[in-house]
Amino acid sequence: MTQVLRTILPVALMLAIGMLCRRRNIISRAGIDALKNVVVNITLPAVLLNAFATTSYTLMDVAIPLLMFLVCLAAWALGRAAGRAMKLPSRFVPFLTTGFEAGMLGYALFNMLYGSARTAEFARVDLGQVLFVFTLYKILLGLDGSERADASKLAKDMLRSPIIIAIAAGVLLGATGLYRACVPSGVSNIFDACTSFVAAPTSAIILLAIGYDLVLKDIPWAQTVKVVALRLAIMLALRTAFAALMNAAWPQANLTAAINVMFLLPPPFVLPVFADDPEQRVYVSSALSVSTLVAIAGFAVLAAVG
Repeated sequence: MTQVLRTILPVALMLAIGMLCRRRNIISRAGIDALKNVVVNITLPAVLLNAFATTSYTLMDVAIPLLMFLVCLAAWALGRAAGRAMKLPSRFVPFLTTGFEAGMLGYALFNMLYGSARTAEFARVDLGQVLFVFTLYKILLGLDGSERADASKLAKDMLRSPIIIAIAAGVLLGATGLYRACVPSGVSNIFDACTSFVAAPTSAIILLAIGYDLVLKDIPWAQTVKVVALRLAIMLALRTAFAALMNAAWPQANLTAAINVMFLLPPPFVLPVFADDPEQRVYVSSALSVSTLVAIAGFAVLAAVG
């Protein structure tokens, strides 16, 4: 019980502090947005840079991102078909049933459960969905909104993203053996110290920002519960299939913990930006808020049983 509380209470505390900051206006909306920018552009890239630099690379590390990309595409297709069959009212339903908010939530929860030494496990699973969100997810959002997808703009956004740059740099350091070559000289220890120092506040800032954004009043519960339940059903089916495939193909990879956390996560938090009107933004934001609470409840369960 002590170990469970050591894992769960810091999460609950930071969420509560975030909610208090909103209610007492201790931090403004602009301040929270600035903190999110710090995470996305500075601290999270440091986490990913270290994770990918310190991992080993095999055929498995090429196959897993590709399979995860296909999982995300399958989730979108299933959400689109089920949303039409259930007559759910929003064009955003399939986008609420795919993608994972790993950056602003997943890494924080995984590291609190399993420690930063295992971040590379989560990063392996995350890479495929990151590529999906930065490419096909945005293209489908544009096409579904009757907007022309600008391939050059998407490519520029992707190449300029600190997260993508950090992943690419980490893969370069790890796959070429450069990181391991620097171990005898101690340079790699200096690299680890720098990335760990920069990455240290990531979890606390993320949970503070999520708590700030958790506004549960005025949620249209009837419609929100339907789309959240649909996502959970799709994620359960795909998680079972994906985990079975991983355990059959690469049992030595030990990815069960990473898969469990990943498939609990809510959809990408950026989605409300694309909502067409205020009513759609409320629908999408409500689904994200409830999905986040479900993810945190699932995190508590994993902490209790793990």
